[in-house]
Amino acid sequence: MTLFACSECGKSISSEAVACPSCGHPVKPPPVPAKKTGLWWGLGCLLAVPALLTVIAIIGLLASIAIPSFMKARETSQLHACVNNMRQIDSAKEAWALAVNADKDAKTDRDAVNAYLKRPAPPTCPAGGTYTYGPVGNPPECSKHGVLGSMSPSKDSSRLKNP
Repeated sequence: MTLFACSECGKSISSEAVACPSCGHPVKPPPVPAKKTGLWWGLGCLLAVPALLTVIAIIGLLASIAIPSFMKARETSQLHACVNNMRQIDSAKEAWALAVNADKDAKTDRDAVNAYLKRPAPPTCPAGGTYTYGPVGNPPECSKHGVLGSMSPSKDSSRLKNP
């Protein structure tokens, strides 16, 4: 039971009263909610289920098309970053070799080469590989993507290993 104001006199009336006890003004009964039964309600629910399943199927189809493309794009960007890191390592290794007059095929000092890199920490492969600097005159190598000279990210993206 709730109380509300009479539209005629403004006094409080019970929601169960038929008329206002003060002025006798009839009270409108509250609207009755529509029943959710019957033929049209059943047909509406019946048609909504296949529509919902169709939407879910379309979303699943789009996801199955898009996810492999996103994975390939991620692997390609990791390969590009790895090649760039190995080029920087190779340049730093050559600069170190010139500075210390190292002969070709001389063993490189990893910490000394890292000092020639313009970054606070040595580069890391974004795909989780490790870099092997190798002797002077030989290109660096990534355990995940291979040797620097044997790949070109712009031409050979098929070199990616599948995890």
